[in-house]
Amino acid sequence: MTPEIQSQKTKALCQLAPVIPVIVIRDATRAADLARALVTGGLPVLEVTLRSDAALDAIRAMAGIEGGHVGAGTVLTPDDAKRAKDAGAKFAVSPGLTDRLIAACADLELPLLPGAVTASEVMRASEAGFDMLKFFPAEAVGGAPALKSLAGPLPRISFCPTGGVSPQNAHSYLSLPNVICVGGSWIVTDADVAAGNWQAIEDRARTAAALPRG
Repeated sequence: MTPEIQSQKTKALCQLAPVIPVIVIRDATRAADLARALVTGGLPVLEVTLRSDAALDAIRAMAGIEGGHVGAGTVLTPDDAKRAKDAGAKFAVSPGLTDRLIAACADLELPLLPGAVTASEVMRASEAGFDMLKFFPAEAVGGAPALKSLAGPLPRISFCPTGGVSPQNAHSYLSLPNVICVGGSWIVTDADVAAGNWQAIEDRARTAAALPRG
C-alpha cells in the first residue's frame, strides 16, 4: 500500500468526526465498553496508544465493536506496526516518520498517519507520498498559529493536531483550512474508566462530536 493510498484512507477516517480520542488504557477488560461509549457518543475513530502493557489486548477487544475504527498510536518501529496490525488495528499513528516505518507500513498494508511539525519534516513526508499528517506536539511547538503558518506554503497538506488540544482550544485548530480533525485525550479519563462511568465518557464524546469545523 503506497503512502498516497495510506493518506487517502487516514484522511477518510479523520473526516468521520472532528475529534479522535487518544487513549491510554491500562485494563483491557474495560476496552470494549469504552469503545462502545465513544462510538455511541459519535466518535467512531479511536487511537489506542502503545504506552501500556494492555494496549494490544485493548485493540483486540475494540476491533470487534460495531461502527468503530480502531488504530494504534505511538507506533515507532516496524515491530510496533506489525504487532498493531496483528492485534486488529486498522491504522497506525506515529509522532514522526522514518524510512523503516514507511517501508513496514507499505508492506503490512497498514495506513500510517505520520507526525511532522517543521516545514522540512512536512516536505519530507510529502515527498514520500503522504499528504495527511499528524501535527505533534501541537501546543508545545506553537499551537494553531504555527499550524496556520504552514497552510500558505504547503496548502495541499492536511493535519490532525494532537498534544495539548483541549475543549478550550480545539476550535482554534478546527477552524483552520489545513486541519481536518484533532486528537484529544480529555474525552477518556483514567478515573471514569476505572469506575466504569461510561455515561460520562459518552457525554464528553457527544460534545466533542458536535464541535464545528471550518
